Amino acid sequence: MNVKRIFGALLTLLGIGSLIYAAVVFANTSGATRDIKSLIIFGVLGLLFFISGIGLVRTTKDES
Repeated sequence: MNVKRIFGALLTLLGIGSLIYAAVVFANTSGATRDIKSLIIFGVLGLLFFISGIGLVRTTKDES
């Protein structure tokens, strides 16, 4: 059981969830400043978590 892989998978899932939430906010936006700010925040954080999680899973060697 590799802790880095588990943490990478957790980051990836968190990133996917945040990107999905950003897509929902984008679909329901009315153009208000609050909607745009939350869209940017969740989109950037989701992208950051997703990329770092995928990178962590890919670079961690599987030593069983």
